Amino acid sequence: MASNSNRSESQRIAQQRLRIIAGHLQKHKDDDSGIIATECKAEANKGTVPRKRQEIMKWNGWGYSDSKFLFNKKGQAEFTGKRYRLSGMVLPSLQDWFENTFGASVNHKSPATPALNASAVPPASLNEAFVEDLKATGIPFSHEAEDRVFRAHGHCLHEIFALREGKKFERVPDLVVWPICHNDVVKIVELACKHNVCLIPYGGGTSVTSALECPPEETRCIVSLDTSQMLNESGYCTGHEPDSMEFSSLGGWVATRASGMKKNVYGNIEDLVIHIKVVTPRGVIEKSCQGPRMSTGPDIHHFILGSEGTLGVVTEVTMKIRPIPEYQKYGSVVFPNFEAGVACLREVAKQRCAPASIRLMDNEQFQFGHALKPQVSSIFTNFVEGLKKFYITKFKGFDPHQLVVATLLFEGDRERVLQHEKQVYDIAATFGGLAAGEDNGQRGYILTFVIAYLRDLGMDYYVVAESFETSVPWDRVLDLCRNVKERINRECKERGVQFQPLTSCRVTQTYDAGACVYFYFAFNYRGLADPVHTYEQVEHAAREEILANGGSLSHHHGVGKLRKEWMKDSISSVGVGMLKSVKDYVDPDNIFGNRNLL
Repeated sequence: MASNSNRSESQRIAQQRLRIIAGHLQKHKDDDSGIIATECKAEANKGTVPRKRQEIMKWNGWGYSDSKFLFNKKGQAEFTGKRYRLSGMVLPSLQDWFENTFGASVNHKSPATPALNASAVPPASLNEAFVEDLKATGIPFSHEAEDRVFRAHGHCLHEIFALREGKKFERVPDLVVWPICHNDVVKIVELACKHNVCLIPYGGGTSVTSALECPPEETRCIVSLDTSQMLNESGYCTGHEPDSMEFSSLGGWVATRASGMKKNVYGNIEDLVIHIKVVTPRGVIEKSCQGPRMSTGPDIHHFILGSEGTLGVVTEVTMKIRPIPEYQKYGSVVFPNFEAGVACLREVAKQRCAPASIRLMDNEQFQFGHALKPQVSSIFTNFVEGLKKFYITKFKGFDPHQLVVATLLFEGDRERVLQHEKQVYDIAATFGGLAAGEDNGQRGYILTFVIAYLRDLGMDYYVVAESFETSVPWDRVLDLCRNVKERINRECKERGVQFQPLTSCRVTQTYDAGACVYFYFAFNYRGLADPVHTYEQVEHAAREEILANGGSLSHHHGVGKLRKEWMKDSISSVGVGMLKSVKDYVDPDNIFGNRNLL
């Protein structure tokens, strides 16, 4: 009796260890699908975005419907709405900067299509058996045109441009479904496997890699699995703040290996994640414990992080949290040129004393940021600003067409922040940097959350714009920035762009071994037959230039469909083959058939 009991216990322990080592893939002992659906006791989170996102958000642009940049009847730029610190403010310098930079005119508009033409949306190709089984679960779903189109795209230039121009999408999801908990997702994936339906996970919809585009050759019913109703608000601070923080989702951060503005203190998403639960067609993947570290073979989290919706749906994530910092202080430093600024950031990284956020803007972005400065009503404030400008340009001899600015954000307890601040400013001074005040730092940080709205303003006046990023070793930062800018200018000229493009960059995240560099690129497309195609050709050339200069394919945006042609060059053909093997095992019927990455 005892012998049998010991043997049974040994078998149990052995099976448990095997499950851990095998990658923590949980399977139901009586079900080949390995998916266990139990009753869902959660309630839809009422603090999330509504299912009908188009009720509060733009269907053909960025962000909230009530928030946008415009030129008013007086010819002044302003930012509408009440959601942001910039809302309701007049920006007196933006029009002149806009017209002089792009050769554009506020008298020549290119208005967007005012409303979605539902009749132009491809009809839904429904799998009736799937729909009937889905009804039985009680999980909400829709096949209305507006809901389907909203989830047929991310925020790549070609996607938004097509919406504004009223162009027809070749393929959109046939159905949108809104789970409210992990078990709802289990049921949906189970039904998708049963009825051979294609699933595309949808979080915040902020993708800039064509990741949400439906493959036009897909003949199966495509279901957009919208996870927005599963979000929870806890009131804690994780410190993860990507530029798209308002609209992106936690599952999306995991799926794209996201990075945030304050990663220097809190880390990137891979540093913050403790535990992940993922529903796949083969079963539910999760680790057996939430220990801080495990040595049980390859870390299964690293197959999930960056998988971009190709393996399954991220349903639950446990993250590190911290107390909200007791003290926060902004700052900024002016450098005579970009070279001095990069050298300073490298030294700060070397001494391991980077503040929560330190970002270096080149001169083009400095000029752009200055154009976004709100109108001030105080004569004294104008006088002080004039003195600062005189001191920097005349007394210190900084060339206004060469100087650059680093914005800073310090967080922590007050005493440590002040010590940290002194250390960073002392380093900056050795590279010719001058303290430029808290206001500039705070404004630069706040602008991060509204800058995406500017692309919609540009397209109203024949200007297209986009951003892309990379990571690069420190000794290649300057060459890469210079060469990519030159390549963009050259490609634009060769492809018939009549006006000088805007090419700018900033160093946004720093590491021991290198940095993330973010590029902004825009041009006036008047006279071009197909401005989106021209942009895509130039961006493709810029990406080639990045790779040739030692940069990565992406630092945090991901690959999607937009960049997957370079995957073999980035991780080798063997690496791609290994990823395909994981995909084929976890999803043998290609239920998650969105064609990202591979």
